[in-house]
Amino acid sequence: MKKHLPDIQKESSKLLKIGLPIVGTQLLGMGLNVTDTIMAGQLSAADLAGVAVGNALYLPVTLFGMATLVAINPIVSQYLGGRKFFKIGKSARQMLWLIFFLTVPSFFLIRNLDFIMHWVKVDLEIIPLASKYLKAVSWGIPGLLIFAGLRYFSEGLAITKPAMYLSLLILLLNIPADYILMYGKFGLPALGAEGTGYATTVVQLAAGISMIIFTASFKPFKRFNIFARTRGPEWKYIKELLYVGLPNGASSTLEVLLFASVSVLMGTLSVTASAAHQISINIAATLFMIPFGLSMAVSQRVGLAVGQGSLENARFRGFTGTTICTLIMVFTAIMIFTVPEYIVGIYTSDPQVKALAVSLVFMAGLFQISDGLQVGGFGALRGLKDTRVPMLVNFISYWLIGFSVGYYLGIHTELGPKGLWIGLITGLSVAALLHNLRFHLLTKNH
Repeated sequence: MKKHLPDIQKESSKLLKIGLPIVGTQLLGMGLNVTDTIMAGQLSAADLAGVAVGNALYLPVTLFGMATLVAINPIVSQYLGGRKFFKIGKSARQMLWLIFFLTVPSFFLIRNLDFIMHWVKVDLEIIPLASKYLKAVSWGIPGLLIFAGLRYFSEGLAITKPAMYLSLLILLLNIPADYILMYGKFGLPALGAEGTGYATTVVQLAAGISMIIFTASFKPFKRFNIFARTRGPEWKYIKELLYVGLPNGASSTLEVLLFASVSVLMGTLSVTASAAHQISINIAATLFMIPFGLSMAVSQRVGLAVGQGSLENARFRGFTGTTICTLIMVFTAIMIFTVPEYIVGIYTSDPQVKALAVSLVFMAGLFQISDGLQVGGFGALRGLKDTRVPMLVNFISYWLIGFSVGYYLGIHTELGPKGLWIGLITGLSVAALLHNLRFHLLTKNH
């Protein structure tokens, strides 16, 4: 059945209604890191470096766990479409067991990452500060994963505003927590970088508890009996979560590690290159939260259509969502091309750093469209619970192609920093093409 303009407008409206609060949640989550960075920077360069290095090690571990839990979104949206409410409750309860299984190794791994810092020869003044930060922040992992898992569960049922409101409250809590624990107020010792970690733990545990209270008390969720029954692990449901989730976790980690590796390579070129890259990648990452949030809504809409037995609607919703993600990134690209000096000027006044950052931000503008296409296509595939092939696509696109191109052009030619960014653009563009091609092939015979 051919879709007309009113159908597109109706679907776009539904997608944005679900997706915009998710965008808000993502941006508020980034605000936590920004707050930590700003306040640590007021202490000393060493404390700021300790938080930066510690967070760089902490992020891939926790991101893998969170991205694995995203599996609950398409699973419950498909069950919702098929009106299999009993299985929605079952999946949610088994996700709580999965959170436990992810929390334990993550906790011990994050507390024992000193060897990596010594291996990559991190400055000896930074290592003890980063180590204390990691040990402090490790206690918050249960709260972080509980909040993430229950948030994705809620989003899979198209309930997206509560997580946004809670994220705002958590951000507001993080500011005084940082201030008290980092600077030693109300009779507490000044803990510096370590205090940043404990402040993060406080807000993450608060986030997890708040999300449990919301999920347990929200009337539409009562029928799922999520907390009414306590049973041991049921591997049938955990296996489904892992089947969808582990490849998704690996895909997200591959992407983050690519950008982290480019940041490390920038540091081998010059201090100016590293600083300029940090500014441009922060701008790109912030803008990326918009299509990323919408891609979660795309997964929900596609999953709901699959559960209702309509692959035709799944195809329509997937491509409509991907188009919206891309159009938004066209707008952000225009903004970047129009006022790059102003945007970079928010971060630095150093003329050398600013000049290079402007040129790199211009390149970030070039990959906005590829980023919108790839995250939209990936979200549509996730709605089909198709995550294994996309994981392979991400490995090929980001590492075999993107990293190789960037390494050669950035390190072995005169392009330098721009060469590394060409690699990023290449990897994202290949992923964008392949994800959308796969979604087309999986949904064309309806």
